[in-house]
Amino acid sequence: MAVILDARGLEKSFGAVTAASNINVAVEQDAVVGLIGSNGAGKTTFLNMVTGYLKPSAGTIHFEGRDITPLAPREITRLGICRSFQIPQLFNTMTVLDNLLVGVGIVAAAGSKWGARNSAYDDPVKAVDTMLDQFGLGSYRNRQAGLLPEGTRKLLDIAMAMVVRPRILLLDEPTSGVSADEKFVLMDMVMAAVKEHKVTVLFVEHDMDVVARYTDRVLAFYEGRIIADGAPATVLDDVEVRRFVIGSHAAPAGAASHA
Repeated sequence: MAVILDARGLEKSFGAVTAASNINVAVEQDAVVGLIGSNGAGKTTFLNMVTGYLKPSAGTIHFEGRDITPLAPREITRLGICRSFQIPQLFNTMTVLDNLLVGVGIVAAAGSKWGARNSAYDDPVKAVDTMLDQFGLGSYRNRQAGLLPEGTRKLLDIAMAMVVRPRILLLDEPTSGVSADEKFVLMDMVMAAVKEHKVTVLFVEHDMDVVARYTDRVLAFYEGRIIADGAPATVLDDVEVRRFVIGSHAAPAGAASHA
């Protein structure tokens, strides 16, 4: 399988705090990759560097063979890397339908810059209704986004990222704030949609049941570096991961202290 995203030698510091240290990750097309680690481990920093919200202090990021390291977030999005957020970023006074139509409108306004993905929107409302059905949001079509329950807000935020037909989708804690009864329903819908559209997925998650069930690869972060990378069962059973990510918070051997 071809590599779609390739990060090499990524470094990022905030004063004396190292948020990323020699991050090397090659992600294959259509992979579903989970990012795990305690708060401040570097997971979201990695996503922010991939999407251009943060510029690495050193290293490069290539998407489909192109160096995207110096590009602005808007340019990276137009190339096909989209994301959702831990706190849903919605137009709260607008309906669910209109939230998704905003995404379609951005694609249409950008025209040829979106390449072949733009052709999917000859009929914007039909395209949005299809997305609403895929994410189980049809009954909320005309509901104001700010009045939705939290799990539904999460789904809408992810649908807004999906409606622009991304090549890579980055999710920051998709089940955060979602009830235990809803988390698997939410993830089933998301995974069905991304597989249908052949989207590569990287998602940050603290729920190890979700990680084990939906990923085919896991990256474990600790203090800005990756301490394990591999199949979910292997990584989740790794001694360092069990002790320093899933279990206690003691620093692994050789890790720098940021106290």
